[in-house]
Amino acid sequence: MNNDESGGDLATALGQHLPFLRRYGRALTGNQTSGDAYAAATLEAILEDPSSVSGDQSVKVSLFQIFHGIWATTGAPSDVAAEGIEGRAQAHMAKLTKNTREALLLHTIEDFSYQETARIMQIAPEDAEFLVDRARQEMADSVAGRVMIIEDEAIIAMDLESLVTEIGHRVVGIARTHESAVKLGNEERPDLILADIQLADNSSGIEAVQELLETLGNIPVIFITAFPERLLTGERPEPAFLISKPYSEQQVHSAVSQAMFFASTETLKA
Repeated sequence: MNNDESGGDLATALGQHLPFLRRYGRALTGNQTSGDAYAAATLEAILEDPSSVSGDQSVKVSLFQIFHGIWATTGAPSDVAAEGIEGRAQAHMAKLTKNTREALLLHTIEDFSYQETARIMQIAPEDAEFLVDRARQEMADSVAGRVMIIEDEAIIAMDLESLVTEIGHRVVGIARTHESAVKLGNEERPDLILADIQLADNSSGIEAVQELLETLGNIPVIFITAFPERLLTGERPEPAFLISKPYSEQQVHSAVSQAMFFASTETLKA
């Protein structure tokens, strides 16, 4: 085992990276229950064989590599047609080039290098780069929609608006407070919400989103926050898509494309 992880021992290192593995699982499956099941299976595999955490790479890379091995053997879209949102998600996934979504999530959302992504997926680095590029193109071409932004910092809101529109979506409005977010959302009925969790009047972006979803239904939500630990607790339902500030252009593009494409994000509940 590589001891470059703070805390030293395997259990501590795994604990540090588990919330992000669960995030990856949720984004990959579009469902917290399914994502957590894959994460749990990964931990069980490590408990059965601790030596599976490679000594020549970081614990985080090994953790995701084991997860991916389990996913690769069981995570293909089902041949049994599901109904509703899950059925539409399966239909979309069946059209993608194999392994593109995995590569895109690993490289952009989880911030692995092409080399690390390749090791996790057991492919060549050049293949990892190809898959990421292909995923971006396929998802950008698949769907465009109307996006609402809930963000109290004007510069960040403008930046997000620019990033969203340059990949083909339309921003229907920007809200800075809980009250204005609920009003805007009910008026515009967006296809996707990008939301900070702490707003200008000290209100909660999470609560604003909860209220909106009661009237808008189960639309995709992406939380962008400087405090990801507030959402990655494992104590209640968590968002499938969560980006940490400061974010990168690639992270926003990837998350928006994924959420719009997959359209089965689980959002926070009270």
